[in-house]
Amino acid sequence: MQEKNRGLALFTLLVFVFLLGPLVIISFTSFEPGTVLKFPPEGFSWRWYENIFEVKMFMTTFGTSMFVSLVGNLLALLLGVPAAYALSRFQFKGKGLLNAVFISPVLIPGIVMGFAMLKYVIITYNLPIYAGLLIGHTVIMLPFIIRVVASSLSNFDFAIEEAALSLGAGKVETFFKVVLPNIRSGIIAAILIAFLESFNNVDISVFMTGPGVSTLPIQMLTYVENNFDPTIAALSVLLMIITAILMFIIERMMGLSYFTKRS
Repeated sequence: MQEKNRGLALFTLLVFVFLLGPLVIISFTSFEPGTVLKFPPEGFSWRWYENIFEVKMFMTTFGTSMFVSLVGNLLALLLGVPAAYALSRFQFKGKGLLNAVFISPVLIPGIVMGFAMLKYVIITYNLPIYAGLLIGHTVIMLPFIIRVVASSLSNFDFAIEEAALSLGAGKVETFFKVVLPNIRSGIIAAILIAFLESFNNVDISVFMTGPGVSTLPIQMLTYVENNFDPTIAALSVLLMIITAILMFIIERMMGLSYFTKRS
């Protein structure tokens, strides 16, 4: 038994090395003082972190990614929260089919979804690139909003809502003053998860962008094709730090939501 435990511990360690090894290598190479990406680095320098803010297209595409992710998140929230509430609160014919439709963007390969968006949103309806990009990102964020909010609602006691209605509160007032405050942490977690999915998306963005309009991940791929310096490594480290912070917040929100429901 002890040998099996040691074998399992060794296997677990190898998995962690396999997953975290590339991240560690990228982090070290981002401090390379030379003009070529190297590991191990020959020195220590912040020059490539400074270069991130000197490349105009990084700043421009960062703004585009933030705009699309935030506005798309708002639209997905306006659609997803009522949808999650209806799917959790009511029983109706076609509920399973409707739930499958809402979740389908996660199940369909990103390249297929991106090509379909390009064909029907951009080409067929001739929408502007920004509008098409916003629609595409709203679609990919919607399943995450619905699933996380529905998870919070699954443990919500709807008897509280019925009590508020019986005391004279209107349906809309009850929804905003009783239901939403009780699932607030779940909504925040859904927003952050959807934001990360949108901001880091490549599959759909590569089909929905066009001349003069690009997102940060697409710009990073373009930069790598023409440059071999550690700028992308430095930018990747910054994005990893931001992602780690957001994931920590998500974990805290989900943990707080679970604790509140249990208590």
